[in-house]
Parts: sequence; C-alpha cells; structure tokens
Amino acid sequence: MQRVEPMTLFGYNKLQAEVKELKEVKRPAVVKAIEEAVEQGDLKENAEYHAAKEDQKNIDNRLAELAEIIGNAQIVDPSELEHSKVSFGSTVVLEDLNSGEEMTYTIVGGSESNPEMGLISFGSPLAKQLLGKEEGDDFKVRLPGGEKELEIIEVKYQEIVFETH
Repeated sequence: MQRVEPMTLFGYNKLQAEVKELKEVKRPAVVKAIEEAVEQGDLKENAEYHAAKEDQKNIDNRLAELAEIIGNAQIVDPSELEHSKVSFGSTVVLEDLNSGEEMTYTIVGGSESNPEMGLISFGSPLAKQLLGKEEGDDFKVRLPGGEKELEIIEVKYQEIVFETH
C-alpha cells in the first residue's frame, strides 16, 4: 500500500529545489572530484577519492529518498480545510494541565516539521493524538519528557510561517 505524504505547496517546492541542487550542482561536483582523484593514480590510499565516493553514495541515497517522498506527496492547502477539529495545517493551542504552561503547535508534513518553530509532523506522537480532537478536549500523551495531560484551548487555521528571515 502506498504511503501518502501530505505536505503544503511550500514543502513540495522545497523538496523539488533540493533535488535540483543535488542533481545540477552537488552531484556533478562530486563526479568531477572522483575523476580528478582517479587521474592521481593509486586509489587505495587516496583519501579524496574515498571521501568523494562516500559523498556520491550519500547524494544518491538522498535523491532516492526524495524521489520516494515526492512520489507519495499529496499537496494539501490547509486554508481550504475545516479546522473545527484538529487536522493537517491546524494551529493548536494546548495547556499543560499540571504546569499551566501553554504551547502552540501547527501540524505540517514530515519534511516541513521544525519543532523549534512549533511545526510538528502529522506523523509525530503528539500530532497523532491531536488529529480529530476539538477545543475543550483533554487527553494524556506520552512524550520524550514523560506523560503529560493536555487540554486543547484553541484550534484554528492561520497562515503557516516556515522560515524566519
């Protein structure tokens, strides 16, 4: 069964730009470095050759990974979704019922997540717990820092900021 990878147009374009950079800039540079190392002769003790071959393998692996993600991509415009319940693209304000601390998260695609900016992957443990819930719902979730009891204060859509300049 094919795994659908929801993402915004921003995330999709970011992945396409990475593929273009790898194919048109980084991989040709590595191929050139390998050719230059081969011209130097003895490859057994040629560190540049081995480093370039390793770089080439890493680039090829990343290109294969990106091809799979892009192949499974489903571009979703969160502004067109209903946000009365938590869904892809929802911004959710939570309160920790023990500490009273408030936190805000926006649910995005896996390749778009940036927890420091409050962007969490739809596949993360917290997002999986949030999907489908409504304002006022409280629930327990097990996170890396231990179990927390959270209440959903607000569910809304707001424009997603992926990068700060």
